[in-house]
Amino acid sequence: MSEPRAAILIDVEERSGVSIVVTDGVLDYATYRGLRDTVIKAALDEPRAVIVDVNRLSVPSPSAWSVFTSARWHVSTWPNVPILLACSDIDRQCALTTSAVARYVPVHTSLEAALDAVDDLAVHGRRRARAALPRSRASIRLARGMIHEWLTTWSVNQLIPVAGTVATVFIENVLEHTESEPVLVVENFNDTLTVAVEDRSRQPVNRREDAAGGIDAVSGLAIVGALCRAWGSTPTSSGKTVWAVIGSENEL
Repeated sequence: MSEPRAAILIDVEERSGVSIVVTDGVLDYATYRGLRDTVIKAALDEPRAVIVDVNRLSVPSPSAWSVFTSARWHVSTWPNVPILLACSDIDRQCALTTSAVARYVPVHTSLEAALDAVDDLAVHGRRRARAALPRSRASIRLARGMIHEWLTTWSVNQLIPVAGTVATVFIENVLEHTESEPVLVVENFNDTLTVAVEDRSRQPVNRREDAAGGIDAVSGLAIVGALCRAWGSTPTSSGKTVWAVIGSENEL
């Protein structure tokens, strides 16, 4: 009788707004998806960053390290939370570099060094604001006022009109199609702005056009698609987040 395959133990803790994923066990085809999904879920909770401690992880096949590249790809547009690795073992560091994982997911020699790197990211310009809104039409006016205040403070005034329009569409959809109270999230990093609205409905968002409405009936999401660099919907543990990425080319 063959011996049972070793499982991978995963523990997630929070420190100073950072999700730390500690792994212990064997990373192979049987445990790959579970680890990837855990890292993605940690990122979707929108911490400052996700740090994965891989010091006790055994990886028989170097290709399995790509689990971290895959996780990063899944969250790269939204919520675009940084994923970092903490690895003190030189052989593992070499494997991560050779497999090109380190090109996309930074590798640090200790958990403390990774935490310092997260602080450095914050210093260099990632700004985020978040507000829970009431379930009423008044939330649209409140959201537009908050966006004006936040973007003025961040000196991104030129994107206030398009950001306000996107937020209006997303909040109207929440009020019309769910029973949720919308949560507005706005993030600025480098030359991009992300506007997102969270709700507690697991129903996927769909762009719908009214065939009977003629040229005068255009869906709100069609407007978002025309105004933004990219948009999408991401399932979360409590519902979903609908987001849009706005660049300097999207100024109105």
